[in-house]
Amino acid sequence: MKVRFIFPAILAITAVSAFFPAPDATAQGTSVRVLVSNGMKAAMEQLQPQCERAIGHSLAMQFHSTAAVKKQIEAGYQFDVTIITVEAIDDLTKEGKIAGETRANVARSELGIGIRAGAAKPDIHTPESLRQMLRDAKSITYPEDGASRGYIEKMFERMGIAADVKPGIILAQGSGPATESVAAGKAALVITLFSEIVPIHGVEILGPLPGEFHYDIRFTAAASATAKNADAAKALIAFLAGPKAVPTFKAKGLEPL
Repeated sequence: MKVRFIFPAILAITAVSAFFPAPDATAQGTSVRVLVSNGMKAAMEQLQPQCERAIGHSLAMQFHSTAAVKKQIEAGYQFDVTIITVEAIDDLTKEGKIAGETRANVARSELGIGIRAGAAKPDIHTPESLRQMLRDAKSITYPEDGASRGYIEKMFERMGIAADVKPGIILAQGSGPATESVAAGKAALVITLFSEIVPIHGVEILGPLPGEFHYDIRFTAAASATAKNADAAKALIAFLAGPKAVPTFKAKGLEPL
């Protein structure tokens, strides 16, 4: 008697399960594809577990310069969320690649000088002292494809030292290699974002660019116009723009916006 009642019940449960899978099974198995600027790399790597818990999806992240990410998107690369400079997001929105209503400013990072840990610390508190320090430097490195390269080279021109520093310029493929070359003693100093200096062991921030040369890069998160995980993308952007991400941003050389 018991067998006759239990067996149909098991069949019924199995049938229901087949038509109605656990609600979070799909979410956990579908990664949100995120294209991230190198300036946000350390923060996003640290925040990844929190983000995944908050949105119920894993993150599949790729890190490149903003210029490289922009080219990927323009070439039709499929993604759900990108975190790159405000200017690049503006361009991609005009091109129809970004869902403009999803965008949110998340953080900014100052452009500054990084030196080898323990090295002498020259004064860069005034535009003139910065100019003299750069002129005297044996070598200067910065990312070849970085969002700040154009500004740095215009700064040299404004200071009237472009010809003086040119022999000592070492362009690097990415902010990581640029900053690591300072730690290894291959370059005397790096000019890059605080958020790209802080994570590198053996390098410390000398300071921001002073006075008229002060500059920062602002990062925006936005969803793809063709995001396959649109709801999860919006949830990720909301998390990054919210208060829970702030401590990590500050610890990684970023200021929330």
